[in-house]
Amino acid sequence: MYLTAEKKKDLFKKFGKSDSDTGSSESQIALFTTRINHLTEHLKSNKKDYSTQRALLKLVGKRRSLLDYMKGRDIEKYRATIKALDLRK
Repeated sequence: MYLTAEKKKDLFKKFGKSDSDTGSSESQIALFTTRINHLTEHLKSNKKDYSTQRALLKLVGKRRSLLDYMKGRDIEKYRATIKALDLRK
């Protein structure tokens, strides 16, 4: 499996408030970004996997809506998260 429990815990520790903070916007965006990167690599070699393509588009939309939410609540956290995850914008 590409995302083990230890990797998730490290993600949540780095971007959340603690290693068990799985619900904050920052940690959810980090988790979505990891999954998006994995699905993008999968689709590079499996071009006709349309169900994965649909799942990728749904994840991108979820991440976008969380980023918009964070931008409205706290612009500094938004900018820090964008920079830490190396997202365009």
